[in-house]
Amino acid sequence: MTRTEQGAVIAVWLVAAGAVAFLLTPLIVTIAVSFGSSAVFTLPSPEWSLKWYARLAVTKGLAPSLVTSLQIAALSTLVALLLGTLCSIALVRGRFPGHEAISTFLVSPLMLPGLVIGIAMLQAFRDVGVRGTWASLLVAHVVITMPYVVRTVVGALSLFDFSLIDAARTLGCSYVQALRKVLVPALAPAFLTSGMFAFLASMDNYPISIFFTDAWTKTLPIQMLQYVEESPDPTIAAISTGLILLAVLTLFLADRLVGLRRLAEL
Repeated sequence: MTRTEQGAVIAVWLVAAGAVAFLLTPLIVTIAVSFGSSAVFTLPSPEWSLKWYARLAVTKGLAPSLVTSLQIAALSTLVALLLGTLCSIALVRGRFPGHEAISTFLVSPLMLPGLVIGIAMLQAFRDVGVRGTWASLLVAHVVITMPYVVRTVVGALSLFDFSLIDAARTLGCSYVQALRKVLVPALAPAFLTSGMFAFLASMDNYPISIFFTDAWTKTLPIQMLQYVEESPDPTIAAISTGLILLAVLTLFLADRLVGLRRLAEL
């Protein structure tokens, strides 16, 4: 390796390290603040304490908003997995006009600003008569989680040999049994990966959820915004640390069940 190549490798590693530090520093600061004793966001803290975590148990509105977020995230992920898989099969196996346009449309929520999507869906729901807060939140979250499923499952299906299904049918399986015994196990890593990212995207969504919540039904990010406006203290950091832990646990489970290298390939 020449000196130029060595210098290029060192430069790449330095840039990568700088990017990692830039991305992780806010998370580290948030975690550190959550363990401080000061009532304001101060580092270094006068002393370490768990009082902000203890305060979560008596924080008004936290439990209902957390339950709402978990319910919306779980249901929207399940619906997105079902609809996204059906759409993915149609995109991979189907040959019809507008194939590329439909494929782009299905992943377009990842490309558009959340506020734009939220305003568009708010107007659309009003036009079709969807008034319920819970129903509006669920449909909106399905829209923003489906792209994760479609992108991942389409990639997995493009690598799947559909002749295996025909082989299973020649061995006595019905079409449904062939799908269940051959296709579903082959796509299990894609389902797991897309489901986890869809769940996290739903739990963390703010710019779209803000259009469909009310005084009685709020998701966790909206409730956190209210805390920031009313009484900003390290309780917010404690909640944020919990969300960070959720993301870390999700990646840990994905690594154990699928493998991070396989996730990157998907």
